[in-house]
Amino acid sequence: MKISGYTFVRNATLLGYPLKASIQSILPLVDEFVICYCQGDENDNTYNEISSIESDKIKLVEGIWDPERFKKNTLYAFLSDMAKKSCEGDWLFYLQCDEVIHERHLDEIKTACFQYLEEKHVEGFLFNYRHFWGDYDHCFTHHGWYPREVRIVRNDPKIHSWRDAQSFRRIEDFKATTEDYLRTDSTQKLNVIALPSYIHHYGWVRPPETMVNKQNRMRKSFDPNRPLLQEAAFDYGPLQRIPKFKGTHPQVMQPMIDQWNWKSSLQYKGARNRNRRKHRHELIKYRLRSWIELNLLGGRELGGFRNYNIIGRY
Repeated sequence: MKISGYTFVRNATLLGYPLKASIQSILPLVDEFVICYCQGDENDNTYNEISSIESDKIKLVEGIWDPERFKKNTLYAFLSDMAKKSCEGDWLFYLQCDEVIHERHLDEIKTACFQYLEEKHVEGFLFNYRHFWGDYDHCFTHHGWYPREVRIVRNDPKIHSWRDAQSFRRIEDFKATTEDYLRTDSTQKLNVIALPSYIHHYGWVRPPETMVNKQNRMRKSFDPNRPLLQEAAFDYGPLQRIPKFKGTHPQVMQPMIDQWNWKSSLQYKGARNRNRRKHRHELIKYRLRSWIELNLLGGRELGGFRNYNIIGRY
């Protein structure tokens, strides 16, 4: 059995992505790690960051950053598929550059991959998520944030990244276009096994100024006419209202955690700034659903979007 890891990347260091930690977190598990690398801004150091990882498992393929061709951030799916095409493994572990695996999960993931290798009806594995917000001490696992997502799939050319590469679908008669990455007709959700393993998602943990830059770049690549954020620094809101994280971070994240230097820019008490639009988790409908899920349903999600079919639990 061979397992490939893969991702795509552009401007990771400029925008505060934990790229090095993300790659290092699954290197012990995979036989190769394929990166679709796109040249970024002049002041970005992503290539050197990748080169600093001493591993012969890492392979680079050249990607072209072309948001004019791929609208609504389907460019992310296309670049992910480019890396996927160069993978040789039986199982393919797609890990985005702001996602990190805890070392304690590696053995169970490998064992699950081996156990289901010959069960061809199993097309992938589903992971639980922790979404960190503002700093490394607060995170979401409930409504308004996707609590689970597929991150390991079979090496099947008909399985593609979907929409903005958050998930996957089996797509018939596929052509690499915006329309095909967005379509639902002639597509199938994957049949997956739910793992107890967690993905640590750090996409919302970076200095407030860097967060604005990242958000505006995503808005521009989604739609060049979409209004940009005007504030100089992102307002994470009152963090005392966000659930505290009581676990441990992956060991590979410690260097970034040690460099955390924007605590003074965060709000740990007081009320929300009424001059800004509410974040999704601050809306009453999501707060109510989250309370019901966490207090009455034992964490089970009430409604929500599920782009997969759970056919078993590991």
